[in-house]
Amino acid sequence: MTGTANILYFAALREQIGRESQLAAIPPGGVTVTGLLGQLGAADPRVASAFAAEPRLRVAVNQTLGSLDRIVQPGDEVAIFPPMTGG
Repeated sequence: MTGTANILYFAALREQIGRESQLAAIPPGGVTVTGLLGQLGAADPRVASAFAAEPRLRVAVNQTLGSLDRIVQPGDEVAIFPPMTGG
């Protein structure tokens, strides 16, 4: 049985994609963040375009910054945002 993860988009990604969140299917054994990003992009051209425009995406899984090889499990919350800039 496949579960879901809650995906949250922030900053420019939210504007480019046109929504702030969505649910994504997650297999029982989980999926890497890289695999999840590929899945999201394959399902929606707006997401693929937004990800392509921001090649250095940052992610947080359950409010903890993570790497692209982190495993996302059903029930997780995944926040995706562009690199932070400041001055």
